[in-house]
Amino acid sequence: MVCEKCEKKLSKVIVPDKWKEGASNTTEGGGRKINENKLLSKKNRWTPYGNTKCIICKQQVHQDAKYCHTCAYSKGVCAMCGKQVLDTKYYRQSNV
Repeated sequence: MVCEKCEKKLSKVIVPDKWKEGASNTTEGGGRKINENKLLSKKNRWTPYGNTKCIICKQQVHQDAKYCHTCAYSKGVCAMCGKQVLDTKYYRQSNV
């Protein structure tokens, strides 16, 4: 659950680039280098889970967020910025 302001930040996709349009698996256009040492070039790799963790439960978060989806919904806050989005005063929620 994210606010309207943070919805614009969710445009990243995991799907790779189209074939031969700057994809990393082609040799044309500065893509893959010939005889490249893969152990040295790993540090530029994009990781979808990254190192970000939820503030409350310390679970890994898949986007640039402060809260995981479960904690954000139970608190009624935006997962990315922490702004109050939903009033959960009259909700019956459990931890199960």
